[in-house]
This record gives sequence, structure tokens and C-alpha cells, in this order.
Amino acid sequence: MMSSSFNLFRVGISFVMMCIFCKSAVGSLSELSPQKYFSTLQPGKASLAYFCQADSPRNSVFLEELNEAVKPLQDYGISVAKVNCVKEETSRYCGKEKDSMKAYLFRGNILLREFPPDTLFDVNAIVAHVLFALLFNEVKYISTLEDLQNIESALKGKASIAFSYVRAIGTPEHRAVMEAAFVYGTTYQFVLTTETALLESIGTEDIKNAHLYFFHCKQVLDLTEQCRRTLMEPPLTTLNIHRFIKTMEAPLLTEVAEDPQQVSTVHLQLGLPLVFIVSQQATYEADRRTAEWVAWRLLGKAGVLLLLRDSSEVDIPQHANVVFRRAEEGVPVEFLVLHDVDLIISRVESNMHIEEIQEDEDEDMASPDMDIQDDEVAETVYRDRKRRLPLELTVEVTEETFNTTVVASDSIVLFYAGWQAVSMAFLQSYIDLAIKLKGTSTMLLARVNCADWSDLCTKQNVTEFPVVKMYKEGETPVSYTGMLGTEDLLKFIQLNRISCPVNITSVQEAEEYLNGELHKDLISYSSVSVLGLFSPNMTTVKEDFTEAGNCLKGYVITGIYSEEDVLILSNKYAATLPALLLARHKEGKIESIPLANSPAQDIVQIITNALLETFPEITVENLPIYLRLQKPLLILFSEGSINPQYKKAMLKLAKDKHLDSLIPCWLNLQNTPAGRGILQAYFDALPPLPLIVVVNLHSGGQVFAFPSDQAIKEQNLLLWLKKLEAGLESHITVLPAQEWKPPLPAYDFLSMMDAAASHHPTRKDPECTKETDASEKDKKQEDKSAIRKEPIETLRIKHWNRSNWFKEGGKSFTHDNKEL
Repeated sequence: MMSSSFNLFRVGISFVMMCIFCKSAVGSLSELSPQKYFSTLQPGKASLAYFCQADSPRNSVFLEELNEAVKPLQDYGISVAKVNCVKEETSRYCGKEKDSMKAYLFRGNILLREFPPDTLFDVNAIVAHVLFALLFNEVKYISTLEDLQNIESALKGKASIAFSYVRAIGTPEHRAVMEAAFVYGTTYQFVLTTETALLESIGTEDIKNAHLYFFHCKQVLDLTEQCRRTLMEPPLTTLNIHRFIKTMEAPLLTEVAEDPQQVSTVHLQLGLPLVFIVSQQATYEADRRTAEWVAWRLLGKAGVLLLLRDSSEVDIPQHANVVFRRAEEGVPVEFLVLHDVDLIISRVESNMHIEEIQEDEDEDMASPDMDIQDDEVAETVYRDRKRRLPLELTVEVTEETFNTTVVASDSIVLFYAGWQAVSMAFLQSYIDLAIKLKGTSTMLLARVNCADWSDLCTKQNVTEFPVVKMYKEGETPVSYTGMLGTEDLLKFIQLNRISCPVNITSVQEAEEYLNGELHKDLISYSSVSVLGLFSPNMTTVKEDFTEAGNCLKGYVITGIYSEEDVLILSNKYAATLPALLLARHKEGKIESIPLANSPAQDIVQIITNALLETFPEITVENLPIYLRLQKPLLILFSEGSINPQYKKAMLKLAKDKHLDSLIPCWLNLQNTPAGRGILQAYFDALPPLPLIVVVNLHSGGQVFAFPSDQAIKEQNLLLWLKKLEAGLESHITVLPAQEWKPPLPAYDFLSMMDAAASHHPTRKDPECTKETDASEKDKKQEDKSAIRKEPIETLRIKHWNRSNWFKEGGKSFTHDNKEL
């Protein structure tokens, strides 16, 4: 795998590193003339040199980053220098123009690679690119699944593979992989890709983060057998990769016959726990198979050992079958009774997660930074700051060009601030949207940087960022209020291609509409179509439905039918006029909902509630939608997909109206890791999964847990729910009555920028209100300045019926906006 010349280079690293520490100028960037620099080059030794004009101040930022890279590169035996190009000495590497200056990587006096300065945008990029160039023949870069399969086939029975995916070359994760390859490249074949399609093809859905897999190919002797794969779950850092690879080198299963407290393995040295599967002579073979299965499941997370109970040196309680030992010194071992492999896995993973939470809390307490309102977004933007976006796919609009460009055509406009992290993060999603729509849409995609054109943004009622608005000629602008992501925004645009509600003119057309044939290309964006049925003389309710359809435009397809023969549809679907027909295309079902005396806002709420799933998977994105229903949550926590039998039982209870006072849902800890923190708030330690709890968020804050010794079956659940309703069950905890609040107050940024502007509270208008111009808005604010404004969530809560499902005793609590 390694070239002989570079092997010699590696052998000399330790000697070179010792020499480096002896130098007085360690970690500082040398400044040399071209002649002096080339005279210092040594055969076989790598050197990175940046050639620049001696009097050029333009690249001061790059030079700072290059200086930061001196020390880490010296650790790998790579020297770094700044070469000043002066008129007296000419060199072909100096270039003719100041802006054409580049960095060059040499081995001896042989040029290996040249780098434009913008490629080496920070210290991570510098180290990553240099090591990538030096290890080019050892670290294979691939772009297709076929490439990966060919490498895997060639190495079966010979060597294992460290396969990594990074979002881009030059990122901190790429640097970590290259540093690991420098150390372990002679033992394992390192394979690198930046292709998301390749990552998805091996079964990974999370393409937002870097990943590293270890392919166990060395043990595979059957060429038709696939190499077993182990995913590294912690973030890709040099230390984490080192620890991960060390665990891959350790024995899969170790057999011991001594006190677990005295056992020492490489896992403990790496800070990982140990799991002892207790065995005895009579069940040795079965216990060993179980231990091997557990070892594969916990590979990279814990060490697994087979502990022989029959040994005279081991004193284990008779009932215990698993011994758990933490990595911390002085912590006594735990003797456990776990009869399921999944419980053992859960025990280890919950311990790891608790440690991560504690470390994060310690860091937060040690160095609180109240100046950072969204540090994860800011970090992402900083990391991608050199990523060149194809901004030419969107039109940059100014105050002078807004009317001629946007108002005169059908347009989508992003209002953002170039200095704000969330805006810049969403700008990338907006450009991704432009890429998806390129050549397929007549809609103009435009953008306005409010940092430059604050007056324009104020006139368009934009006082917070980012905001997306749709402009159509002759119509009031429509604000997008969905999630800030490419797919959700794409759905909004596609569903806005048709006017809502759609005017249906015949029974046949209505049937095509309900069957999904009328707008077949939009069904993937709206799985439910809503049809309002009205007699021709039902003028008021038709107007209310039309207003509701306009409010929901871009989120759901609505249609209206009010011809003389409307009774044909009414009789067929048993709908009493006025009514809604909801066509659920995935299930192939059509249901009716009466609409007697329902104003527009109520119709919007009826349709919105009807779109909710009966037994949804709760995520960070959809949780607020279900919390607004103001009902207790019946949550099934699961590590991965839920058992179909559990889902069947829940849906049967819902169908029989036993769960009308609850919101039945489930939470997958693999998709939503925040669920671990939620369970940690309910229990002292993460309990075995699956687990069902009822959380009464909105009145009392009580949390009830379904008995873990009972099977999750329809009959058991129904009996337990009846006990809850009768007040016969005790809660396991009571949540504190604390509100959700942002870490820092929200700001009206444009008012801060324009000191002359009037100061007034910023709040989103209700979804169904028409947008007004700035003068009207200011007048309304002035007229109502004396009125005390309550938080918008509180105002909404006043119009919702609270559930009286639980009996409340003593002092009442308010839990309208509290954490799960």
C-alpha cells in the first residue's frame, strides 16, 4: 500500500521531530528569499512554501493561518516557509502578478503540488491538503459505489479498510482523517469520498455530518461474503479516530476468570467501559455466542469479556448475569440482571450519553458565552465560508431594481442579512433550491441583502431574518412561514403553482381531484387533498372556505365544488352540506368533516388538525405542532423503528376513540437523540426500551410510566389508561413550570440599524392577515401602544379547550410552554 520512498520518509519522522524540538524557532514561519529557500531543501524531506511579493499586504489573513500550521506540519516532518519574491531574484514560482501568488509543496527539490491561497483557507485546510497530497497514493479517493466494491473485493483476507466521508476537502474532519492515515496508513487501507450518493448507497441517511466506517475485510476468506462494517459514532476528531481504531485492533472477545474490578484492557485505557457476560460451564457455548453478538454490537463503544462464574477467584451474586464496569477509577462494578441483548446495549449507550451530557454541561459552566446566540449555526457558516455558492442562479435585487425585477414578475425573494449566521446558513439552502429548480420553473428567484438595503426591507415589512416572500403580479405578497430548509421551501413553491382553492366544475372533475389524478405532479408535495362541498346558495361559508384556502396556499391543496349536482358527491360520501372531503392519497381513503357555521380561522384549524397523523413519530421539527393541541402526550420511546405490533395496538385504540383526550406518538432515539435528555429528566438513568409514558404538559406537569413488566398490548394499555383516568396511578415525576425562552432576547435588527426609525415590538402577523405597508403598520402600533401585549402563544391558548382528562388536586400549575 505504501510507496518505498514515502516509507523511508515516515521512518525518519521520529528523528526529525526530535530535531524540531531542539530548534529555537519552533512554530514560527521562516521568511527566505527564493535562492536561500531552494538551498535548504533536503532530499526526501517535504516542504511547503508560499511565494509572495515582499511588499504585498493583501494576504495577511492567509499568512496568519499558515503560521498556525507551522507547528502541526513540523510534527509530521514537513517544513513551512514564506518565500519573498524580490526584484533582484527571480523565480518561476513567484508569478508575474501579485494576485497569482501560490503555495507549493516539494519533496526535496521535486514539485508535488501547487495550491492557490484560497484553497488553504485555514489551518485545518492547510494540514489536510498537504497530508492528502503526500499520501495521495495511499489514501484512495473514490466517487462511485463500484470503486468501493472493487477495493473491498481486492482486500478481502488481506487488510481492513477505514472508509470515511467528509463534506468537503479541507474541513477539520478531513484533516483528522488524514492525520489518522499518516499514522495507520501502513496497516489499513484508507478510502475517502465527498459524494453523498456513495454514503447513502451503503445505508447512511445522515449525510449532513462526516462519517467513518471500519470494514473488517482481513478476516473475510469467502470472496462472496461482504465485509462486516462498524460505524464510528463520535464526531470525527483525531483523538476519536485514534481511539476508534485502537478498539478495532483489540480482541473482539476476551475470556477471563478473575475479579472484574482487577481486569485491565485497552478499552479502560481509552476511557471506554467493560461489559462482562457471566457464564458457567453448563451453558458455556450459548453464553459465548451471546457474548460475541454483544461484542459486535458494542464494538468501538465498550470492551466485552466472558466471565467464568465457576472460577474460585470470582465472587458474583447468584442472580447477576451481566457485570458493568465504568472506565473511571474507583467506581465499583455493577451487578445487573439483563435478559435481553438490547437491554445490555441500551445500558452501555445510555451511560455514554450521560457522560457526554455531563461533559457538555461542565464546559458550559466553565466558559459561558452569552454573546453567541446560535453557536452551531455560526460554526457551520464559518466552516463553509470558503464554499463557493453559485449565486448567479439567483438575482441580486437592490432598492433601484426591486420594482422592475420583482413586482413586475412572479418571484420568490429571500430577505437576509449578510452578517447574520442563520441568514447565511439559509442562503445555502436557498441556492440549493435554485439548483433544483434550474430550467424547470418560470419563477424568478431573487435575494435582498438587508444589511445593504435596510430601507427596502422596511418597506416590505421585513424586520427579522431570514424571510422568504412570494410575489405574483396583481396579488398581495405571501410570506413563507415553514421550516428553513430546501425541501420545505420547494414544497411551498410547487404547491403555489395552482390557485387555492381550485374551482371544480363537474362531478367527474371532482372525482379526479379526489383520486389525485387532477394534479398528479403535486401529490408528492401534498399527500392530502381537501375538497369543500357547498350548495350554490351557501355564500357566506363558501367565502370563509375560500379565505381559508388562501391561508393554506403552499401547504395543502384545496378545492371547492358548489354546482347544482353537489348532492351526488354529498350522498356518495355521506357528507352533510356544507362539508369537507379529505382525500388521503397514501392510504387511499376519503373522509368527510361537517362545516356548520365555521369561520375561516376555524376551517384553517380543522384542516390543519386533519392533516396530523394518528400516531406520528415526534421530531424536533413537528413537536410544536402537536403541543399546540394542548393535550397530554402518550409517547412510546424506542431505540430505532418500533415493533409493528405496538403500532397496531396504538392505532386500534385510537380508532376505537380511547385516545381522543391524548396525543399518541412515538420517538426514535436514533433519529432524535434529544429524547435521551428527555428520558433523563424523567428517570435517574435511561430505562430499558421500548417505554411508554404519559406527559401532562399543560396542567400539572405529571409524568406517568407504563409498567415495564407488562407487554405493550392493546388490552394492557387500555386498562392502564383507565387507571390513570380514575386517578389510581402514581406519577414518577412532576415537571417544573418553566417556559421555553430563547437564550437571548430577540432583536428587531433593522430598527437597531436605523436609529431614526420608530421603536416598536416585532411580531409575526397571523397567517391569514393581509400584509400592510410600513406606514399602516406604524399607525397600528401607535394606536395600540397603550395596550399590554401578551405573548402570541398565550393569546392562542385562550382560544383552545384545555383537556380535563386528568383530575387535578390542590394548587394548579401552568405548563403551557415547558420542556418535555
